[in-house]
Amino acid sequence: MTQFSLNLMPEKHVWRVSELTLRLCDLLEAEFPDVWVEGEISNFRAAQSGHLYFTLKDEKSQIRCVCFRDQVRGLRFQPEDGLKVTVRGGVSVYESRGEYQIYVSHIEPVGLGALQLAFEQLKKKLEEEGLFDAERKKPLPALPRRIGIVSSPQGAAIRDIVRVLRRRFPNLHVTLFPVKVQGEGAAEEIVRAIRHFNRAEMVDVMIVARGGGSLEDLWAFNEEIVARAIAASEIPIITGIGHETDTTIADFAADLRAPTPSAAAEIVVRTRAEFEKHIADCTRELVQHMRYFFSERRHAVRDLTTHRAFRRPGEIVRRRRQRVDELSASLAKDLNRRIEVVRRRVNISSTRMASFDLGGRVRMLRLRVERRNGELGAALERAVVRQRRRYALMQVKLASLDLRARVSVLRRRLERRTSEFAAHARRYLGATRRRMEAAAVRLEERSPFQLLERGYAIAYDASGKVLRSAEQVAEGDAIRVRLARGKVDATVRGKRDS
Repeated sequence: MTQFSLNLMPEKHVWRVSELTLRLCDLLEAEFPDVWVEGEISNFRAAQSGHLYFTLKDEKSQIRCVCFRDQVRGLRFQPEDGLKVTVRGGVSVYESRGEYQIYVSHIEPVGLGALQLAFEQLKKKLEEEGLFDAERKKPLPALPRRIGIVSSPQGAAIRDIVRVLRRRFPNLHVTLFPVKVQGEGAAEEIVRAIRHFNRAEMVDVMIVARGGGSLEDLWAFNEEIVARAIAASEIPIITGIGHETDTTIADFAADLRAPTPSAAAEIVVRTRAEFEKHIADCTRELVQHMRYFFSERRHAVRDLTTHRAFRRPGEIVRRRRQRVDELSASLAKDLNRRIEVVRRRVNISSTRMASFDLGGRVRMLRLRVERRNGELGAALERAVVRQRRRYALMQVKLASLDLRARVSVLRRRLERRTSEFAAHARRYLGATRRRMEAAAVRLEERSPFQLLERGYAIAYDASGKVLRSAEQVAEGDAIRVRLARGKVDATVRGKRDS
Protein backbone atom coordinates (compact mmCIF):
# COMPACT_ATOMS: atom_id res chain seq x y z
CA MET A 1 0.00 0.00 0.00
CA THR A 2 1.43 3.35 -1.05
CA GLN A 3 1.87 5.97 1.78
CA PHE A 4 1.57 9.73 1.17
CA SER A 5 3.03 12.46 3.51
CA LEU A 6 1.11 15.69 3.74
CA ASN A 7 2.96 18.88 5.04
CA LEU A 8 0.40 21.33 6.40
CA MET A 9 3.01 23.81 7.98
CA PRO A 10 3.26 27.21 6.21
CA GLU A 11 6.52 28.16 4.57
CA LYS A 12 8.81 30.07 7.03
CA HIS A 13 9.54 33.72 6.09
CA VAL A 14 12.52 35.38 7.81
CA TRP A 15 12.47 39.19 7.99
CA ARG A 16 15.55 41.32 8.14
CA VAL A 17 15.48 44.02 10.81
CA SER A 18 15.54 46.87 8.29
CA GLU A 19 12.72 45.22 6.28
CA LEU A 20 10.54 44.87 9.36
CA THR A 21 11.27 48.44 10.41
CA LEU A 22 10.29 49.78 7.00
CA ARG A 23 7.12 47.72 7.06
CA LEU A 24 6.14 49.10 10.47
CA CYS A 25 7.01 52.62 9.27
CA ASP A 26 4.66 52.23 6.30
CA LEU A 27 1.87 50.91 8.53
CA LEU A 28 2.19 53.73 11.08
CA GLU A 29 2.39 56.47 8.47
CA ALA A 30 -0.65 55.06 6.69
CA GLU A 31 -2.65 54.60 9.90
CA PHE A 32 -1.65 57.85 11.73
CA PRO A 33 -0.72 60.48 9.13
CA ASP A 34 -2.19 63.39 11.14
CA VAL A 35 -3.01 63.05 14.84
CA TRP A 36 -3.43 65.39 17.86
CA VAL A 37 -1.78 64.15 21.05
CA GLU A 38 -1.94 65.78 24.48
CA GLY A 39 0.71 65.33 27.17
CA GLU A 40 3.45 66.94 29.27
CA ILE A 41 6.84 67.92 27.83
CA SER A 42 9.94 66.35 29.39
CA ASN A 43 13.59 65.89 28.36
CA PHE A 44 13.32 69.01 26.20
CA ARG A 45 16.43 69.75 24.09
CA ALA A 46 17.01 72.42 21.44
CA ALA A 47 19.72 71.36 18.98
CA GLN A 48 22.17 73.78 17.35
CA SER A 49 20.50 73.02 14.03
CA GLY A 50 17.28 74.61 15.30
CA HIS A 51 15.36 71.32 15.69
CA LEU A 52 13.50 70.56 18.94
CA TYR A 53 13.58 67.14 20.60
CA PHE A 54 11.39 66.21 23.58
CA THR A 55 9.28 63.47 25.12
CA LEU A 56 5.50 63.71 25.46
CA LYS A 57 4.20 61.76 28.47
CA ASP A 58 1.17 61.18 30.65
CA GLU A 59 0.64 59.12 33.81
CA LYS A 60 1.12 55.73 32.08
CA SER A 61 3.21 56.12 28.94
CA GLN A 62 5.45 58.34 26.83
CA ILE A 63 6.43 58.92 23.20
CA ARG A 64 9.34 60.73 21.58
CA CYS A 65 8.70 63.84 19.48
CA VAL A 66 10.75 65.90 17.05
CA CYS A 67 9.89 69.32 15.66
CA PHE A 68 12.05 70.45 12.75
CA ARG A 69 13.38 73.97 12.28
CA ASP A 70 10.85 74.98 9.61
CA GLN A 71 7.96 74.29 12.00
CA VAL A 72 9.75 75.91 14.97
CA ARG A 73 9.80 79.29 13.19
CA GLY A 74 6.00 79.45 13.40
CA LEU A 75 5.84 78.96 17.20
CA ARG A 76 4.89 82.00 19.26
CA PHE A 77 6.19 80.58 22.55
CA GLN A 78 9.17 78.56 23.76
CA PRO A 79 8.43 74.93 24.77
CA GLU A 80 9.94 73.85 28.08
CA ASP A 81 9.92 70.93 30.52
CA GLY A 82 6.72 70.55 32.55
CA LEU A 83 4.54 72.44 30.02
CA LYS A 84 1.30 70.66 29.11
CA VAL A 85 0.69 70.92 25.35
CA THR A 86 -1.23 69.49 22.44
CA VAL A 87 0.90 68.52 19.44
CA ARG A 88 -0.13 67.80 15.89
CA GLY A 89 1.84 65.62 13.53
CA GLY A 90 2.36 62.21 11.94
CA VAL A 91 3.51 59.01 13.64
CA SER A 92 6.44 57.14 12.09
CA VAL A 93 9.49 55.07 12.99
CA TYR A 94 13.04 56.35 13.36
CA GLU A 95 14.80 53.56 11.47
CA SER A 96 18.28 53.89 13.06
CA ARG A 97 16.99 53.10 16.56
CA GLY A 98 13.74 51.35 15.67
CA GLU A 99 11.75 53.78 17.83
CA TYR A 100 8.41 55.22 16.89
CA GLN A 101 7.96 58.97 17.33
CA ILE A 102 5.77 61.90 16.36
CA TYR A 103 7.04 64.33 13.73
CA VAL A 104 5.42 67.50 15.12
CA SER A 105 4.11 70.22 12.81
CA HIS A 106 2.25 72.34 15.38
CA ILE A 107 2.26 72.84 19.17
CA GLU A 108 -0.40 74.52 21.31
CA PRO A 109 -0.25 75.03 25.09
CA VAL A 110 -3.12 73.59 27.09
CA GLY A 111 -5.01 76.22 29.10
CA LEU A 112 -3.35 79.53 28.15
CA GLY A 113 -3.28 80.49 24.50
CA ALA A 114 0.00 80.40 22.63
CA LEU A 115 0.21 84.18 22.42
CA GLN A 116 -0.54 84.67 26.11
CA LEU A 117 2.07 82.07 27.05
CA ALA A 118 4.65 83.71 24.79
CA PHE A 119 3.80 87.06 26.41
CA GLU A 120 4.36 85.70 29.92
CA GLN A 121 7.61 83.94 28.95
CA LEU A 122 9.10 87.03 27.28
CA LYS A 123 8.01 89.28 30.15
CA LYS A 124 9.68 86.98 32.69
CA LYS A 125 12.88 86.76 30.64
CA LEU A 126 13.28 90.53 30.15
CA GLU A 127 12.31 91.26 33.75
CA GLU A 128 15.07 88.92 35.01
CA GLU A 129 17.55 90.78 32.78
CA GLY A 130 16.59 94.05 34.49
CA LEU A 131 15.13 95.60 31.34
CA PHE A 132 12.09 96.89 33.28
CA ASP A 133 13.97 98.25 36.33
CA ALA A 134 12.89 101.70 37.53
CA GLU A 135 16.46 103.02 37.74
CA ARG A 136 16.83 102.52 33.98
CA LYS A 137 13.90 104.84 33.25
CA LYS A 138 14.79 108.26 31.81
CA PRO A 139 12.89 111.39 32.93
CA LEU A 140 10.71 113.19 30.39
CA PRO A 141 11.69 116.78 29.45
CA ALA A 142 9.61 119.48 31.16
CA LEU A 143 8.92 121.40 27.95
CA PRO A 144 9.92 119.49 24.81
CA ARG A 145 10.26 121.58 21.64
CA ARG A 146 10.37 118.63 19.23
CA ILE A 147 8.27 115.48 19.55
CA GLY A 148 8.71 112.31 17.50
CA ILE A 149 5.74 110.01 16.92
CA VAL A 150 6.01 106.36 15.87
CA SER A 151 2.59 105.24 14.66
CA SER A 152 0.46 104.53 11.63
CA PRO A 153 -0.44 107.66 9.61
CA GLN A 154 -3.95 106.30 8.91
CA GLY A 155 -4.90 105.29 12.47
CA ALA A 156 -7.05 107.13 14.97
CA ALA A 157 -4.11 107.30 17.41
CA ILE A 158 -2.16 109.89 15.39
CA ARG A 159 -5.26 112.07 14.99
CA ASP A 160 -5.92 112.03 18.77
CA ILE A 161 -2.27 112.87 19.53
CA VAL A 162 -2.11 115.78 17.06
CA ARG A 163 -5.44 117.21 18.30
CA VAL A 164 -4.24 117.22 21.93
CA LEU A 165 -0.85 118.75 21.04
CA ARG A 166 -2.41 121.55 18.97
CA ARG A 167 -4.82 122.39 21.77
CA ARG A 168 -2.14 122.50 24.44
CA PHE A 169 0.82 124.00 22.50
CA PRO A 170 0.16 124.86 18.86
CA ASN A 171 3.77 125.92 18.12
CA LEU A 172 5.34 122.52 18.88
CA HIS A 173 7.40 120.79 16.19
CA VAL A 174 6.01 117.28 15.61
CA THR A 175 7.69 114.64 13.41
CA LEU A 176 5.84 111.46 12.39
CA PHE A 177 7.68 108.31 11.34
CA PRO A 178 5.00 106.22 9.62
CA VAL A 179 5.10 102.49 10.45
CA LYS A 180 2.88 99.44 10.30
CA VAL A 181 1.40 98.74 13.72
CA GLN A 182 0.26 95.15 13.08
CA GLY A 183 0.93 92.28 10.75
CA GLU A 184 4.06 90.94 9.09
CA GLY A 185 7.11 93.22 9.41
CA ALA A 186 5.44 95.68 11.83
CA ALA A 187 7.95 95.04 14.65
CA GLU A 188 10.93 95.64 12.34
CA GLU A 189 9.48 98.97 11.14
CA ILE A 190 8.89 100.15 14.73
CA VAL A 191 12.50 99.29 15.63
CA ARG A 192 13.75 101.11 12.53
CA ALA A 193 11.81 104.25 13.49
CA ILE A 194 13.15 104.31 17.07
CA ARG A 195 16.73 103.89 15.87
CA HIS A 196 16.27 106.60 13.23
CA PHE A 197 15.17 109.18 15.81
CA ASN A 198 18.16 108.26 18.04
CA ARG A 199 20.67 108.56 15.19
CA ALA A 200 19.27 111.84 13.87
CA GLU A 201 18.87 113.38 17.38
CA MET A 202 16.04 115.48 15.97
CA VAL A 203 13.48 115.13 18.79
CA ASP A 204 13.43 115.59 22.58
CA VAL A 205 10.90 112.85 23.33
CA MET A 206 9.17 110.03 21.43
CA ILE A 207 5.60 108.71 21.54
CA VAL A 208 5.02 105.11 20.40
CA ALA A 209 1.28 104.67 19.91
CA ARG A 210 -1.55 102.81 18.23
CA GLY A 211 -5.27 102.29 18.79
CA GLY A 212 -6.96 99.39 20.53
CA GLY A 213 -7.29 95.83 19.26
CA SER A 214 -7.02 92.17 20.16
CA LEU A 215 -3.89 90.49 21.48
CA GLU A 216 -3.05 89.40 17.94
CA ASP A 217 -3.47 92.97 16.65
CA LEU A 218 -1.17 94.38 19.35
CA TRP A 219 1.41 91.60 19.03
CA ALA A 220 3.98 93.75 17.18
CA PHE A 221 4.47 95.66 20.46
CA ASN A 222 5.09 92.36 22.32
CA GLU A 223 8.08 91.40 20.17
CA GLU A 224 11.45 91.15 21.92
CA ILE A 225 13.25 93.35 19.35
CA VAL A 226 10.80 96.22 20.01
CA ALA A 227 11.28 96.00 23.80
CA ARG A 228 15.07 96.00 23.49
CA ALA A 229 15.02 98.92 21.04
CA ILE A 230 12.88 100.98 23.46
CA ALA A 231 15.16 100.12 26.41
CA ALA A 232 18.29 101.03 24.42
CA SER A 233 16.93 104.39 23.26
CA GLU A 234 18.81 107.47 24.46
CA ILE A 235 15.67 109.56 23.89
CA PRO A 236 12.87 109.19 26.49
CA ILE A 237 9.93 107.16 25.18
CA ILE A 238 6.32 107.21 26.34
CA THR A 239 3.92 104.52 25.07
CA GLY A 240 0.22 104.93 24.42
CA ILE A 241 -0.88 101.55 23.00
CA GLY A 242 -4.48 100.38 22.85
CA HIS A 243 -7.03 101.08 25.53
CA GLU A 244 -6.50 101.48 29.27
CA THR A 245 -6.85 97.73 29.90
CA ASP A 246 -4.33 96.76 27.19
CA THR A 247 -0.77 96.08 28.35
CA THR A 248 2.18 95.16 26.13
CA ILE A 249 5.85 94.33 26.63
CA ALA A 250 6.69 97.73 25.12
CA ASP A 251 4.80 99.43 27.99
CA PHE A 252 7.07 97.73 30.56
CA ALA A 253 10.24 98.72 28.67
CA ALA A 254 9.18 102.34 28.05
CA ASP A 255 10.16 105.20 30.33
CA LEU A 256 6.49 105.98 30.95
CA ARG A 257 3.21 104.24 30.01
CA ALA A 258 0.09 106.18 29.15
CA PRO A 259 -3.31 104.42 29.11
CA THR A 260 -4.23 105.81 25.65
CA PRO A 261 -2.53 107.72 22.81
CA SER A 262 -4.32 110.96 23.73
CA ALA A 263 -3.23 110.54 27.36
CA ALA A 264 0.36 110.17 26.16
CA ALA A 265 0.09 113.53 24.39
CA GLU A 266 -1.36 115.13 27.51
CA ILE A 267 1.49 113.78 29.64
CA VAL A 268 4.20 114.94 27.23
CA VAL A 269 3.02 118.54 27.02
CA ARG A 270 1.39 120.45 29.85
CA THR A 271 -1.06 123.28 29.21
CA ARG A 272 -0.04 126.95 29.17
CA ALA A 273 -2.02 127.54 32.35
CA GLU A 274 -0.05 124.78 34.11
CA PHE A 275 3.24 126.37 33.02
CA GLU A 276 2.13 129.82 34.17
CA LYS A 277 1.03 128.39 37.52
CA HIS A 278 4.34 126.55 37.87
CA ILE A 279 6.30 129.74 37.09
CA ALA A 280 4.23 131.72 39.61
CA ASP A 281 4.83 129.08 42.29
CA CYS A 282 8.57 129.10 41.58
CA THR A 283 8.64 132.91 41.72
CA ARG A 284 6.82 132.94 45.04
CA GLU A 285 9.17 130.33 46.53
CA LEU A 286 12.21 132.25 45.23
CA VAL A 287 11.01 135.49 46.83
CA GLN A 288 10.42 133.72 50.13
CA HIS A 289 13.87 132.16 50.05
CA MET A 290 15.51 135.49 49.23
CA ARG A 291 13.68 137.23 52.07
CA TYR A 292 14.75 134.55 54.50
CA PHE A 293 18.34 134.71 53.18
CA PHE A 294 18.59 138.49 53.60
CA SER A 295 17.00 138.29 57.03
CA GLU A 296 19.58 135.74 58.17
CA ARG A 297 22.44 137.84 56.79
CA ARG A 298 21.05 140.98 58.46
CA HIS A 299 20.99 139.25 61.85
CA ALA A 300 24.53 137.94 61.29
CA VAL A 301 25.81 141.46 60.50
CA ARG A 302 24.06 142.84 63.60
CA ASP A 303 25.69 140.17 65.79
CA LEU A 304 29.10 140.97 64.32
CA THR A 305 28.74 144.71 64.92
CA THR A 306 27.92 144.10 68.60
CA HIS A 307 30.91 141.80 69.10
CA ARG A 308 33.70 142.98 71.43
CA ALA A 309 36.28 142.74 68.62
CA PHE A 310 34.56 145.59 66.79
CA ARG A 311 33.96 147.68 69.92
CA ARG A 312 37.53 147.54 71.35
CA PRO A 313 39.91 146.30 68.64
CA GLY A 314 42.93 148.16 70.09
CA GLU A 315 42.75 146.26 73.38
CA ILE A 316 42.63 142.90 71.56
CA VAL A 317 45.69 143.86 69.48
CA ARG A 318 47.62 144.88 72.62
CA ARG A 319 46.80 141.61 74.32
CA ARG A 320 47.96 139.69 71.26
CA ARG A 321 51.22 141.67 71.23
CA GLN A 322 51.81 140.91 74.91
CA ARG A 323 51.21 137.24 74.24
CA VAL A 324 53.71 137.32 71.35
CA ASP A 325 56.34 138.89 73.66
CA GLU A 326 55.79 136.19 76.29
CA LEU A 327 56.12 133.43 73.71
CA SER A 328 59.29 135.02 72.26
CA ALA A 329 60.91 135.22 75.71
CA SER A 330 59.95 131.63 76.49
CA LEU A 331 61.36 130.49 73.17
CA ALA A 332 64.67 132.30 73.72
CA LYS A 333 64.99 130.87 77.23
CA ASP A 334 64.32 127.36 76.01
CA LEU A 335 66.87 127.73 73.18
CA ASN A 336 69.58 128.97 75.60
CA ARG A 337 68.88 126.05 77.91
CA ARG A 338 69.18 123.56 75.09
CA ILE A 339 72.43 125.18 73.85
CA GLU A 340 73.92 124.95 77.33
CA VAL A 341 73.03 121.25 77.60
CA VAL A 342 74.65 120.55 74.24
CA ARG A 343 77.78 122.57 75.25
CA ARG A 344 78.16 120.52 78.46
CA ARG A 345 77.81 117.26 76.54
CA VAL A 346 80.52 118.37 74.07
CA ASN A 347 82.90 119.34 76.91
CA ILE A 348 82.38 116.02 78.67
CA SER A 349 82.99 114.09 75.45
CA SER A 350 86.15 116.11 74.70
CA THR A 351 87.49 115.49 78.24
CA ARG A 352 86.87 111.76 77.99
CA MET A 353 88.55 111.54 74.61
CA ALA A 354 91.56 113.60 75.82
CA SER A 355 91.98 111.34 78.88
CA PHE A 356 91.89 108.21 76.79
CA ASP A 357 95.50 107.02 76.13
CA LEU A 358 94.87 105.51 72.69
CA GLY A 359 98.54 105.29 71.77
CA GLY A 360 99.28 103.12 74.79
CA ARG A 361 96.36 100.87 73.95
CA VAL A 362 97.58 100.46 70.38
CA ARG A 363 101.11 99.62 71.56
CA MET A 364 99.74 97.12 74.04
CA LEU A 365 97.64 95.44 71.35
CA ARG A 366 100.63 95.28 69.05
CA LEU A 367 102.69 93.65 71.82
CA ARG A 368 99.89 91.13 72.37
CA VAL A 369 99.77 90.35 68.66
CA GLU A 370 103.56 89.89 68.52
CA ARG A 371 103.52 87.72 71.64
CA ARG A 372 100.64 85.63 70.24
CA ASN A 373 102.47 85.25 66.91
CA GLY A 374 105.59 84.09 68.76
CA GLU A 375 103.60 81.63 70.82
CA LEU A 376 101.87 80.26 67.73
CA GLY A 377 105.22 79.98 65.89
CA ALA A 378 106.77 78.12 68.80
CA ALA A 379 103.71 75.86 69.04
CA LEU A 380 103.94 75.18 65.33
CA GLU A 381 107.65 74.28 65.62
CA ARG A 382 106.95 72.01 68.60
CA ALA A 383 104.11 70.33 66.67
CA VAL A 384 106.37 69.82 63.67
CA VAL A 385 109.09 68.34 65.89
CA ARG A 386 106.55 66.00 67.53
CA GLN A 387 105.23 64.94 64.16
CA ARG A 388 108.76 64.30 62.90
CA ARG A 389 109.51 62.21 66.00
CA ARG A 390 106.34 60.23 65.50
CA TYR A 391 107.20 59.82 61.86
CA ALA A 392 110.68 58.55 62.77
CA LEU A 393 109.25 56.15 65.34
CA MET A 394 106.71 54.90 62.81
CA GLN A 395 109.44 54.42 60.24
CA VAL A 396 111.42 52.39 62.77
CA LYS A 397 108.39 50.27 63.58
CA LEU A 398 107.49 49.87 59.94
CA ALA A 399 111.06 48.97 59.08
CA SER A 400 111.01 46.29 61.78
CA LEU A 401 107.77 44.89 60.53
CA ASP A 402 108.72 45.24 56.86
CA LEU A 403 105.31 46.71 55.92
CA ARG A 404 106.16 48.83 52.97
CA ALA A 405 102.65 49.32 51.77
CA ARG A 406 101.54 50.31 55.26
CA VAL A 407 104.43 52.75 55.52
CA SER A 408 103.53 54.38 52.23
CA VAL A 409 99.93 54.90 53.32
CA LEU A 410 100.93 56.24 56.73
CA ARG A 411 103.51 58.51 55.18
CA ARG A 412 100.97 60.06 52.86
CA ARG A 413 98.54 60.42 55.72
CA LEU A 414 101.18 62.06 57.89
CA GLU A 415 102.20 64.43 55.17
CA ARG A 416 98.59 65.35 54.58
CA ARG A 417 97.98 65.91 58.30
CA THR A 418 101.16 67.97 58.53
CA SER A 419 100.20 70.16 55.59
CA GLU A 420 96.63 70.55 56.93
CA PHE A 421 97.95 71.59 60.35
CA ALA A 422 100.40 74.04 58.82
CA ALA A 423 97.64 75.53 56.60
CA HIS A 424 95.27 75.77 59.60
CA ALA A 425 97.97 77.49 61.66
CA ARG A 426 98.69 79.94 58.85
CA ARG A 427 94.98 80.73 58.43
CA TYR A 428 94.57 81.22 62.15
CA LEU A 429 97.60 83.49 62.35
CA GLY A 430 96.43 85.45 59.29
CA ALA A 431 92.90 85.90 60.68
CA THR A 432 94.26 86.96 64.08
CA ARG A 433 96.67 89.40 62.43
CA ARG A 434 93.85 90.91 60.34
CA ARG A 435 91.61 91.33 63.40
CA MET A 436 94.42 93.01 65.31
CA GLU A 437 95.18 95.32 62.39
CA ALA A 438 91.50 96.21 62.00
CA ALA A 439 91.24 96.92 65.74
CA ALA A 440 94.35 99.08 65.55
CA VAL A 441 92.88 101.02 62.60
CA ARG A 442 89.57 101.57 64.46
CA LEU A 443 91.43 102.72 67.57
CA GLU A 444 93.56 105.01 65.47
CA GLU A 445 90.43 106.48 63.81
CA ARG A 446 88.77 107.06 67.18
CA SER A 447 91.88 108.53 68.77
CA PRO A 448 91.29 111.94 70.37
CA PHE A 449 94.57 113.02 68.77
CA GLN A 450 92.71 113.05 65.46
CA LEU A 451 90.71 115.97 66.80
CA LEU A 452 93.96 117.93 67.10
CA GLU A 453 94.13 117.96 63.28
CA ARG A 454 90.95 120.08 63.29
CA GLY A 455 92.41 122.79 65.50
CA TYR A 456 91.72 121.42 69.01
CA ALA A 457 94.46 121.25 71.69
CA ILE A 458 95.11 119.42 75.01
CA ALA A 459 96.48 121.37 77.98
CA TYR A 460 98.59 119.82 80.80
CA ASP A 461 99.68 121.36 84.10
CA ALA A 462 103.29 121.31 85.38
CA SER A 463 102.80 117.76 86.77
CA GLY A 464 101.52 116.42 83.42
CA LYS A 465 97.80 116.14 84.34
CA VAL A 466 95.19 117.05 81.76
CA LEU A 467 93.48 120.39 82.49
CA ARG A 468 89.67 120.13 82.50
CA SER A 469 88.75 123.32 84.34
CA ALA A 470 90.22 126.81 84.81
CA GLU A 471 90.14 126.23 88.57
CA GLN A 472 93.03 123.73 88.28
CA VAL A 473 95.59 126.53 87.56
CA ALA A 474 96.33 130.01 88.86
CA GLU A 475 97.66 133.10 87.15
CA GLY A 476 101.41 132.76 86.48
CA ASP A 477 101.39 128.92 86.43
CA ALA A 478 103.32 127.23 83.66
CA ILE A 479 101.32 124.87 81.41
CA ARG A 480 102.07 122.72 78.38
CA VAL A 481 99.77 122.62 75.32
CA ARG A 482 99.81 119.70 72.92
CA LEU A 483 98.94 120.48 69.30
CA ALA A 484 98.46 118.24 66.28
CA ARG A 485 102.19 118.48 65.60
CA GLY A 486 104.39 119.41 68.50
CA LYS A 487 103.98 120.92 71.99
CA VAL A 488 104.01 124.52 73.29
CA ASP A 489 104.98 125.78 76.74
CA ALA A 490 102.82 128.67 78.02
CA THR A 491 102.11 130.76 81.12
CA VAL A 492 98.59 131.50 82.50
CA ARG A 493 97.90 135.27 82.35
CA GLY A 494 94.17 135.25 83.02
CA LYS A 495 91.12 132.98 83.56
CA ARG A 496 87.47 132.96 82.41
CA ASP A 497 84.72 130.61 83.53
CA SER A 498 83.17 130.27 80.05
